[in-house]
Amino acid sequence: MAPRAAGTSSTCCSDISPLLKDPAAFGTLIDLLEDHLRASFPKIDFVAGLDSRGFLIGPPLAQRLGVGFVPIRKKGKLPGPTESVSYALEYGQAELEIQRDAVEPGQKVVIVDDLLATGGTMCAACELMKRLKAEVLECLVIIELKLLKGSEKLESIPFYSLLQYD
Repeated sequence: MAPRAAGTSSTCCSDISPLLKDPAAFGTLIDLLEDHLRASFPKIDFVAGLDSRGFLIGPPLAQRLGVGFVPIRKKGKLPGPTESVSYALEYGQAELEIQRDAVEPGQKVVIVDDLLATGGTMCAACELMKRLKAEVLECLVIIELKLLKGSEKLESIPFYSLLQYD
């Protein structure tokens, strides 16, 4: 990672807000993700997005691919019967959930988020898909913080990041 100027935030390289503010840059981001997925996978059934920034990337990407979008939310935010999983954070525990009828067994899913740090949230999302018997084709993020080794936790699940920082 490049050195930071005095007074700048350590999140300078992991903040996607500038992309969201610039329609041309955001469109280019979605173009890049779409191109990658079309080249990598002949069939995708759903894009699943992680609460909350995965909700900003997932729907436009799913629309471009002509597939549905599935939200994976923090516990207590989804209506109807849900499947949930607990996972460890650096500072405690959290839970994610998905609606039980969100995907059918065997359907092919790409999970998206803005950032991969320690990998706990992404691993929890993969566990939810496993419980629903969906096939996770890939975990896809804009930014990967390689020093935190989150992608190693994904084990055999394919992973792709547009940008990597040490």
